[in-house]
Amino acid sequence: MNFLTIGHRGVMGVEPENTLRSFVAAQQAGLDVIELDLHLSKDGALVVMHDTDVDRTTDGTGPIADKTLSELRALDAGRGERVPVFEEVLDAVRTPLQAEIKDVAAARALAEVMNDRDLAPRVEVSSFHDDAVAEIARLVPGVRTALIASRYGTDIVDRAVEVGAATVCLNIRRLTLEVVERARKADLRIIGWVVNTQDHLRLVRALGLDGATTDYPEIKRTGRFTA
Repeated sequence: MNFLTIGHRGVMGVEPENTLRSFVAAQQAGLDVIELDLHLSKDGALVVMHDTDVDRTTDGTGPIADKTLSELRALDAGRGERVPVFEEVLDAVRTPLQAEIKDVAAARALAEVMNDRDLAPRVEVSSFHDDAVAEIARLVPGVRTALIASRYGTDIVDRAVEVGAATVCLNIRRLTLEVVERARKADLRIIGWVVNTQDHLRLVRALGLDGATTDYPEIKRTGRFTA
């Protein structure tokens, strides 16, 4: 398998994160996969934003769950960009997607869209939450899933196997050879995050990882030459 470069919230190092502008830039840079985050609005729309509230990435304040889609649309998400919904991203780019969900409710809403549009071949679903991974796997036949972890030990491998995930997405600052070896024995794919420097890139290549999530498109250009 080729080494994958995954655009973190698009290319959030150079464009406003989780916006159509950022996703289009990631596609233009030739990144292999685009990662994004999903939350449910008050009226049940699958909106693309990382945090549970809008304060950090828009000119608004308050929780996403307390706002309707029209209220979210009124916000500036950076450089005049609007908060997109998942369906808009599907139409704006052709690049494969990795959609991170935060809970079981989002898993159910995403499953409906994925089944309606036959997205299992195009969209991998990831989460920090085991129950969300298990739920999307139950609801979407053939879906590819990934379990994400920031603070973890070798138990991450057992957790991934238990929920049927094919991939683990792991914080490179805690990554050890022992975890890599355990994951390989379980036939898991391993993605490292966040890989933003040449030193980070050399580390994940030396460990034999399958790919890297990055904020910067330059990683795509240099990744193939780094080992």
